[in-house]
Amino acid sequence: MRVIRIGTRGSALALAQTNLIVDALERTGAAVEVITVSTPGDRSSEPIEQIGIGVFTSAVRDALADGTVDVAVHSYKDLPTAPDPRVSLAAVPTRADPRDALVARDGLTLGELAPGSRVGTGSPRRTAQLHALGFGLEIVPIRGNVDTRIRMVTSGELDAVVLAHAGLSRIGRLEVITEVLDPIQMLPAPAQGALAVECRVDDMDVEHLLRSTVDDEYTRAAVGAERAMLAALEAGCSAPVGALAEVVEDLDGDDRVVHRLSLRGVAAAGIGTAIEMVRASATGDLNEGEQLGRALAAELLELGAGVLSGPEA
Repeated sequence: MRVIRIGTRGSALALAQTNLIVDALERTGAAVEVITVSTPGDRSSEPIEQIGIGVFTSAVRDALADGTVDVAVHSYKDLPTAPDPRVSLAAVPTRADPRDALVARDGLTLGELAPGSRVGTGSPRRTAQLHALGFGLEIVPIRGNVDTRIRMVTSGELDAVVLAHAGLSRIGRLEVITEVLDPIQMLPAPAQGALAVECRVDDMDVEHLLRSTVDDEYTRAAVGAERAMLAALEAGCSAPVGALAEVVEDLDGDDRVVHRLSLRGVAAAGIGTAIEMVRASATGDLNEGEQLGRALAAELLELGAGVLSGPEA
């Protein structure tokens, strides 16, 4: 029996995400081995924008392409928007909660934090949206894994940090959340909460196994729309851009229930703390996610989006 080697980063979150795929494949009777790959993003404490695009994914993709592993599991939001001809996006599993979450001292919510409170994030997207809320918070750039960031709050170094709900859920730390942030306040990163499961472009057996076992068509469609919007803004995977697509029920001309995509997008227009967030939304057919994303990007650009700098983390 062929052993399917799955490549991933070695962080607790990356391994937890990979184990979701391992469990699904093992239930089919497949033999699986997990191989951890060190990435530039893991080895450096420098800000992500100084290391470069793909800092958490390129090394895993290289291991896939050279045959060291047969499958790569990524946090989808970490992938560059430019396609890699060596690999195939074999599966996009059912998405976890895509929203951001606040971890604050004394159980506080975002609105309860006093002006001047120190809030940590490594994400320009979160930074821009926090400034735009006008709460007068001091946003502190941080790096480190989830546990490291939580300790910054419990130690008193920071008043709060903003993290992905999905990541906290996958490592079993939901109890630290003091508020789940409504997308009306803060739209998540494109593809936040979703995984990308890749195989070599010519490995049809593994691609078929992954597609039939862990792929979710609704998540693939929603995330595809979000990523198309991001790509059309020419911002790469690391700009202060938020997007969230949801599959909703609608009625067609014959009053039959059909599924459609509802996409919301936000992008920064401004410099430093003088940030304005421009917003737009659109609805389209389930199989037209890429066109919907590009159209929404064009609308955001017309509204003034354009000062797009720095990476998502």
